[in-house]
Amino acid sequence: MPVDTVRALAAAPRTTEISWTPEDVQLYHLGIGAGVPATDPRELRYTLESRLHVLPSFATVAGGGAPGVIAALSMPGVDVDLASVLHGAQALRVHRPLPVRATATRTDRVTAVHDKGKAAVLVLRSDAADADGPLWTAEAQVYVRGEGGWGGDRGPSAAAPEERGAPDRTVERPLREDQALLYRLTGDLNPLHADPEFARRAGFDRPVLHGLCTYGTTLKAVVDTLLDGDVTRVRSWTARFAGVTYPGETLRIRMWRGDGAVRVAVGAVERGDAPVLAGATAEFT
Repeated sequence: MPVDTVRALAAAPRTTEISWTPEDVQLYHLGIGAGVPATDPRELRYTLESRLHVLPSFATVAGGGAPGVIAALSMPGVDVDLASVLHGAQALRVHRPLPVRATATRTDRVTAVHDKGKAAVLVLRSDAADADGPLWTAEAQVYVRGEGGWGGDRGPSAAAPEERGAPDRTVERPLREDQALLYRLTGDLNPLHADPEFARRAGFDRPVLHGLCTYGTTLKAVVDTLLDGDVTRVRSWTARFAGVTYPGETLRIRMWRGDGAVRVAVGAVERGDAPVLAGATAEFT
């Protein structure tokens, strides 16, 4: 079968040197909707180099090149059609605040392959460190339709309990019509997010927004709303992609604050709050 589980799990880790500049950080922040209003001091923390702080989710694009989903498809033992691939979930743990400029080493490896019956799920772990030590650990779950059914381990359930009670805060974040075109300049050139013909081949009536764009937009909303805009307080950010977002839609972001954690659910306003992110949790100090 196109996913050779034994080979994928036995492959040696792949190490890559990555680097980024303040301009890369600014572009990422603009790609997830920062800078509105443009002169707001709270937004200038994301857009002006003299005040720049790095939102932790920048780690998902740091260094440019292929994002976690595409990187997983280039690992040994994996040979699948990009049109059959979806990003299932993303987890990120930051070990210290991310610098605005750095050169680091990122190590990628497939740590699990789950058999979901009608699909396979690849788990790609990425660890990054610079001269001062570890920076982050990320884990991408890549859903490959049509590649399950070989009798392998199903892995953990993706279902998450629904939140009960009214959220502590609810905010809405409108997305630009060209949001995906802007975000893809950070390095994710998957045609699913720009090419209508490719999107139809993948089963969508039009291009969809990058899941990691929604992931970053949501984390920014949590930081700005509940953490006083302090990006250094975030320790981890985990979310399951429960559905797609289309450029031009509005995200409704509901937050339940607990002791050291914020639970989050995101829906698309124009489609009756159709789920976009589920089982999402940000841990903070």
